[in-house]
Amino acid sequence: MDRKAIEEHIKGILKAIGEDPEREGLRETPQRVARMLEEVLEGTAYSNHEIAEMFGKTFEYESCADSESAVVMKDITVFSYCEHHMALMYNVRVNVAYIPNGKVLGMSKIVRICDMAAKRLQLQEKLGRDIAEIISEAAGTEDVGVAISACHSCITARGIKNPDAKTVTTTLSGKFRSDTDLKELLRFE
Repeated sequence: MDRKAIEEHIKGILKAIGEDPEREGLRETPQRVARMLEEVLEGTAYSNHEIAEMFGKTFEYESCADSESAVVMKDITVFSYCEHHMALMYNVRVNVAYIPNGKVLGMSKIVRICDMAAKRLQLQEKLGRDIAEIISEAAGTEDVGVAISACHSCITARGIKNPDAKTVTTTLSGKFRSDTDLKELLRFE
């Protein structure tokens, strides 16, 4: 990420909206915004494959021959930025489930995968696909489900200004596509 270029563009934006970037309260704003963008958009530096490698710590797992176990983690909180308006997606809750195929991911790795995938300019639908793809690669299974519930400030704070609107998306692969019991694991409480 080119921090100096971001700083110059932020100065230009401040001027374009009629502000003086040299006034007391704004003098360091371009640097602050550049550092913030570097942090909150960290995921743009990595492909899904690279994220799967970074957070792919797994442990061997033998399932019982007569049962199929799913790993489910709910209410993972992240935030992201909409690629259409660069507006904040907030109150984002992610539910992830997968069926292990000989190995399980470390629990914190599931959260880290969701967090890093969200640190990009995103569409909520794409975020779900990215998380599912990364979990699938990292855990070595095709059977993955991801549900996301989020508020979008491009809807709540501008445009239609509907503060209670939430968007829910699901991404399903493998057995999650056809098994209603597995889909139910992703439901928000």
